[in-house]
Amino acid sequence: MLNSDYIKQIGLFLGGVLFGTAGIKLLSSKDTKKVYVHCTAAALRAKDCVVKTATCVQENAEDILAEAKQINADRMAAEEAAVVESEVE
Repeated sequence: MLNSDYIKQIGLFLGGVLFGTAGIKLLSSKDTKKVYVHCTAAALRAKDCVVKTATCVQENAEDILAEAKQINADRMAAEEAAVVESEVE
């Protein structure tokens, strides 16, 4: 005689097979493929936007670094000029 646990396991297995088969058919349908295509297109657009933003941030950071180096160079030149001027006096 079959016990209830064994019948439950068989039922779960058959339910899984049925769900898996239906899932494969659903995932391979034309409508689902359209959804995949649209989602992939949206992901590519998002990627392009992120890359564009990252490039802009990197360019701004390079500009900031260049300006900061120029400020330090100007400051160092002014300090050296002040030292030379104080030595002349």
